[in-house]
Amino acid sequence: MRFVVVTGMSGGGKSTALRMLEDSGYYCVDNLPVPLIEKFVELTVSPGTEITKVALGLDVRADQSFNDVEKILEKLKADGYRFEILFMDAGDNALIKRYKETRRMHPLAPQGRVADGVDRERKILEAIKKKADYVIDTSNLLTRELKEEMDRIFVRNEEYNSLIVTVLSFGFKNGIPVDADLVFDVRFLPNPFYIDELKNKTGNDKEVRDYVMSFPEASDFLQKLVDMLQFLIPNYIKEGKHQLVIGIGCTGGRHRSVTLANELYASMKEQGNYSLKLYHRDEGEKKF
Repeated sequence: MRFVVVTGMSGGGKSTALRMLEDSGYYCVDNLPVPLIEKFVELTVSPGTEITKVALGLDVRADQSFNDVEKILEKLKADGYRFEILFMDAGDNALIKRYKETRRMHPLAPQGRVADGVDRERKILEAIKKKADYVIDTSNLLTRELKEEMDRIFVRNEEYNSLIVTVLSFGFKNGIPVDADLVFDVRFLPNPFYIDELKNKTGNDKEVRDYVMSFPEASDFLQKLVDMLQFLIPNYIKEGKHQLVIGIGCTGGRHRSVTLANELYASMKEQGNYSLKLYHRDEGEKKF
């Protein structure tokens, strides 16, 4: 029997995660009243049941204390029941934006500001987040990327750590990405924009890639960056960081930054057991 408790921030993707688990063969129950949780667990693991995979959704409600949920989970663990906790999270700005787009009220601030509800909920869930086996930050995840993460953990049973690394190319003229944790400027390299046959191409084209990487400084920069990230990432994981956005910027975000982002992604792809994503914000073909 595999038993997964799905919880997390309201708007963080809990319902979507439950639907994905259900599609993967899990028997899913959401919003079960706290007094029924223990009995539900007892029934699902009792001898003779045909259920082999269960997911239980639990969230913060205005009409009940989440402390009661934590006490029930602690009692179940003490009684020998085995379960995993999946915590669905997102940054405050992402959560507030989602609430505004859907025009929903936050369950902990039905008459007030969404930001106040988010802040209050985060404090309430702080303890269970620390106990979670898996934390997925959906701030920048597409639905298909979340599905891939869920399948990796709960279907293919691959080794997991909670860090999702995004390599992001961008153009400084359009502004530094607000969610970038590390920003690297590659404008020290010659600009293909001023070469007529390369001007209208991008770093995804071989001609531009070959031109940019023909300069020794490009390879030296890439190697030093990879070395630094090999040091940083394990320490980020150790400190509990769940999302790392690495910004690679040039003037317009179409040539040098795209090339170096692609090269960095390729160098990191076979390293570690973290999830790795690649985006080109200003390259012109992929917008988000």
